[in-house]
Amino acid sequence: MITVNNTPMPHRPGMTVQDILDERNYVFRMLAVSVNGRIVARKDYKTTMVPDEADVQVIHMISGG
Repeated sequence: MITVNNTPMPHRPGMTVQDILDERNYVFRMLAVSVNGRIVARKDYKTTMVPDEADVQVIHMISGG
């Protein structure tokens, strides 16, 4: 089991950051993602594995003027 924004989510072996974003329907382009407190670069979403019991935070980056 992992947590995504403080909500439990089942873990599967080989799960990546991109898998989580797809399963949780995060489609907004400007996201900041951290796994266990470490920021993950957008270019690494498809290759960054998420370990069991990880704490994942997904934050929408919003700007305005």
